[in-house]
Amino acid sequence: MLGAPACFIFLLCQLTGPAASGIPKKLVGAIGGSVIFPLNLSVNLVDSIIWVFNSTTLVTIQPKTAGKKALVIVTQKRNMERVNFPHEGYSLKLSRLKKNDSGIYRVEIHSSTLQDPLTQEYELHVYEYLSKPKVVIGLQENKNGTCVTNLTCSMEHGEEDVTYSWKSLDQTTNESYRGSILPISWRWEKSDMTFICMASNPISSNSSNPIFAQNLCEGAAGGQAPYVVLYVLLSFFLLCSLALVLIIFIIRRERKKGHYSRGKPSQYHLFHCAHSPKGNRTPLPAHVVRYTNGIFL
Repeated sequence: MLGAPACFIFLLCQLTGPAASGIPKKLVGAIGGSVIFPLNLSVNLVDSIIWVFNSTTLVTIQPKTAGKKALVIVTQKRNMERVNFPHEGYSLKLSRLKKNDSGIYRVEIHSSTLQDPLTQEYELHVYEYLSKPKVVIGLQENKNGTCVTNLTCSMEHGEEDVTYSWKSLDQTTNESYRGSILPISWRWEKSDMTFICMASNPISSNSSNPIFAQNLCEGAAGGQAPYVVLYVLLSFFLLCSLALVLIIFIIRRERKKGHYSRGKPSQYHLFHCAHSPKGNRTPLPAHVVRYTNGIFL
């Protein structure tokens, strides 16, 4: 077995890096997932290992000896099924992560050969997987046929440590932008452009639905608006003209039907006259003579 100076040097070599510099080792995990706090030690030189979260003791370990197995004591019952030490080592594995598991973890290595325990700290951040980001369209303005507006990308929840970027795609070029707000300026006669927002955090990323400039700026297309208005007005005028012609035709037809149904006399009427001598003609009434020529048989 190594003496006290040798033991001290050995343990210090095992804890170089973050522990030696005092900077916590940063770890990330996902909600529902697991994370491992790495620790490499020679169990023959350690009396006990204590894992602490903030100010609460999670696990106390008494390493195995020649005649004893290692003794692991989990201080909180709710963590018994969450705590594990893979491969019979002393690296702590914490499963079923929750958001409130984020924080500072510390391991203390106690040895009878050392005056003070050696410590190493870890900083854990637990993130949730990102959902699809949403895009909000700002106020649109039409300046001489150019559509000017802003697109703002955001998450409904899980905004922690999220970074945003944009892809602008058209038939000739593909451009990228950083930031949650994208200012756009697009003319109707240009080829259509597609805008996609991408959000990412340390464990995941997701993209928004594509936004098409042609649909976005449809109401602000200054170069095409006069022609669209003219087309609509012309179509409306033609429909009104056809409707008016149809109404006049129907009115005239109805008047003709009514004209004949009232029995207005025509220019000629045929009368049946009784037989009478030639010299004894029966005169027609005055109101009949006005409308007809006499016919004699």
